[in-house]
Amino acid sequence: MMTAAIIQARMSSTRLPGKVMKPLCGKPMLWHIITRLGHAKQLDKVIIATTDREEDKVIAKLAEEMGAAFYCGSLDDVLDRYYQAAKKFNAETIVRITADCPMIDPETVDSITDHFLKHDYDYVSNTIKPTMPDGLDTEVFSFKSLEKAWEEARKPSEREHVTPYIYNHPEMFKISNYEYDVDLSGMRWVVDQEEDYKFVSEVYTSLYRDGKIFDMQSVIRLLKENPGLLEINKGIARNEGYQISILKDEKDTST
Repeated sequence: MMTAAIIQARMSSTRLPGKVMKPLCGKPMLWHIITRLGHAKQLDKVIIATTDREEDKVIAKLAEEMGAAFYCGSLDDVLDRYYQAAKKFNAETIVRITADCPMIDPETVDSITDHFLKHDYDYVSNTIKPTMPDGLDTEVFSFKSLEKAWEEARKPSEREHVTPYIYNHPEMFKISNYEYDVDLSGMRWVVDQEEDYKFVSEVYTSLYRDGKIFDMQSVIRLLKENPGLLEINKGIARNEGYQISILKDEKDTST
């Protein structure tokens, strides 16, 4: 059973355009995500799901240079792009990662993937009831579940964000939420705004050495020693993009 991480990535981010290629210690943010996922023991392959737009050729080129698989598809129908990428490379178990998570933790990815593989679940994530920092979001699901969502999902929020159709239908899918033993959900390690990029840059400057990745515990220790870093991107809403899509759902219903 082939397990693949699929990273959705595009240059046209609304709130921070081009963020996936912004530099962190001399390398693009996406480079770091691909590299970090390369240390996850449960993954057989890393796939980049980008768009067929001209501006995203730079993403496909980076994937090619790094030896990562890639698929170029729809800009707006991310669910279709994701499905086609999984189908093209015969992924049976899919680990969904987004390209705004440059501190994605390989051990976390392994733990959640292992939890999925050892039980009879259709979907496992650490996002339904978050207990881990925003930016370590990891979702694991079967190709069969993805295909069902691809066939049946209709709402804008379901097409733009890949997995809402799955986790919003627990009557159809066997779902499990992975929880950390300490609630760290108030921490924000994702890059969606300029303040987020500044925060992550500070962390990388402090911890990244000689190409070696740092783990979640190293970041936590750094933040305990330097609590002022948490003020850099404090107060930004979690999952803002998804909330915008929900408003599109409501608009479609009312028209």
